[in-house]
Amino acid sequence: MNQNYKAVLLTILTLSVFTLVIIELTGISSNSINALWHKNQSAAVPLGKPVAAVMDARTQQVSAMPKTTMQFYETKYDFGTIPSDKPVTHIFRLKNTGQNPLMIARADVSCGCTVPKYSLDPIAPGADGEITVTFNPKGKSGAQHKNIIVHTNAQAEAVSIGFDAIVK
Repeated sequence: MNQNYKAVLLTILTLSVFTLVIIELTGISSNSINALWHKNQSAAVPLGKPVAAVMDARTQQVSAMPKTTMQFYETKYDFGTIPSDKPVTHIFRLKNTGQNPLMIARADVSCGCTVPKYSLDPIAPGADGEITVTFNPKGKSGAQHKNIIVHTNAQAEAVSIGFDAIVK
């Protein structure tokens, strides 16, 4: 009986590893990650390309664009005291103060609990854009300070925005 149990477990383990190898080799996992990452973005990601490759290509595209200037209406936000079981969201507005279109290449976060969402479309000179930031405090407690580094084709290519919260 014990020998049969071991054989079943070994078979299940072997099939699981084989399935994971097939998934990785076919690129299905990359497509799933791409779909999740770009679920809230305005542009589609080509299937079969890893997120890093898509982000590198976008960063190169944006860095090759003519420089412009921009200004955030605010760079810090305080959520105050929030419960640990409910995500909170804040919209950081920005203005293209330059003469050329402004594009956001990417927004790097300091924690996986923070998700920035922004349009992949250019922001016309004089127009406003926004970055919606959602913070999920699950598993956090006490004072929280999170930063988002926004990379664009502006003169200051990287700008830090962020928020504070006290999780109860």
